[in-house]
Amino acid sequence: MKDTIRFGISMSTYLLHDFDRLISKRGYKSRSEAIRDIIRERLVDQEWFDPHKETIGTITLVYSHEVRELAAVLTSLEHDYYKNILSSMHIHLDPHNCLEVLIVRGKSGIIKKIADRLTSTKGVRHGKLTMSTIGKKLT
Repeated sequence: MKDTIRFGISMSTYLLHDFDRLISKRGYKSRSEAIRDIIRERLVDQEWFDPHKETIGTITLVYSHEVRELAAVLTSLEHDYYKNILSSMHIHLDPHNCLEVLIVRGKSGIIKKIADRLTSTKGVRHGKLTMSTIGKKLT
């Protein structure tokens, strides 16, 4: 790693033991790798606080296709934001329920608005925005 800086962290024995168990379960080779990922996660979270920051994410929707006109309403909303929806995948979970996953990109304020409009649509049983980063500043 270029320009690597070493630093120390103080914590209780119990906290360190729990952390070591967690990172072992997740397959980390070292504490450093795990701590870097935790820091990156916090930095990505911070990107989403700026409504003008370019971001990327996914919107996951679970809904019943039997709800009257729901599919048409969702499709109409998705067409309203065609510039921000890069891709979508639709699968049938069972004879009544569907899963739709949208890959979205744009200013975080717009992406949150899209997610709120879709997930709050009557008939959507579960919806979630998963926020990520375009990764320009993460190394």
